[in-house]
Amino acid sequence: MKKKDLINRLKSFNFPKNILDAFEKVDRSFFVTQNLKEEAYKDIPLPIGHNQTISQPYTIAFMLMLLEVRDGQKILEIGSGSGYVLSLLAEMNKNGEIYGVEKIKELAENSKEKLKKYKNVKVVQGDALNELQNENFDRIIASASFSELPQKIVNNQLKIKGILVAPVVSSIVVIKKGSRNKVEEYPGFSFVPIV
Repeated sequence: MKKKDLINRLKSFNFPKNILDAFEKVDRSFFVTQNLKEEAYKDIPLPIGHNQTISQPYTIAFMLMLLEVRDGQKILEIGSGSGYVLSLLAEMNKNGEIYGVEKIKELAENSKEKLKKYKNVKVVQGDALNELQNENFDRIIASASFSELPQKIVNNQLKIKGILVAPVVSSIVVIKKGSRNKVEEYPGFSFVPIV
């Protein structure tokens, strides 16, 4: 599968233009290991080492759509892995601030190196609740699965009117924070568990 085949596949699901444009601009093969470059544009998850994966492009596009990214936002990705989603976010949010938090040191270091060209992206190694405890975000996306709703993160790090999109067990859950939080669930997905 070539890049244009993947883009055409994503177009067939009517994803918004800003998401398709980001997928068009970012080279997924740059974020996978040498031996998987041929596979980079298949619509499948791929291993990136340390029992972690780079998610399936369709799943990423679906989560980005639910995230409702607008330029100028402050966005956090939990479990930023290879840095692929951070680079998509950077293309969609050129005037915002983007933070990636990754527990596995080697992945954090590699993605820092790969994302050097994006001045608005910061990769932090460690745990979101500890490393970024004084930061609040307009949007939070998680790229690995929680065993239950990450309520602490919603309470402490998501701004009012903010949106969190996170895998919980085998569903993608969307939380819109307000005086009463609005929760939506989309079952039938598979993710590696959060470290």
